[in-house]
Amino acid sequence: MNILNINPESLYDGAPFGLSQGKVDVISGLIFISGQVDWNTDYEVVNKDIEAQTESAFENLLAVLTEGDSSVNNLLQLRVYIRGELSEYMPKIVPILTKYLGAVRPAITGIGVASLASPDTLVEIEALARIST
Repeated sequence: MNILNINPESLYDGAPFGLSQGKVDVISGLIFISGQVDWNTDYEVVNKDIEAQTESAFENLLAVLTEGDSSVNNLLQLRVYIRGELSEYMPKIVPILTKYLGAVRPAITGIGVASLASPDTLVEIEALARIST
């Protein structure tokens, strides 16, 4: 098969929602990563503040990258969805993003939204990457 699912056991099961945590297009070498949030395996938000949720979402993103035979170095694009006005949270989330991304500097879009996966979810991060070569 030319398209593979990525579903790390450490993350919540996306099957009830009809999703995989990621998909690999073997032919192109691209990995499409579903929006990662601060959920445990019981679909519950773990942290209450934006900083901790951003860290957790990024750790989940790294789990998908690792299982998809990739790494942060292969990130091409990130979309960061924030509940509320994006500019209010930039000073809190930018240091976390730079901590994880370092010099990689993928294309990034930040989007303020009215709602996310659950009422307590404050941030969601989706990505596009390449498999490691």
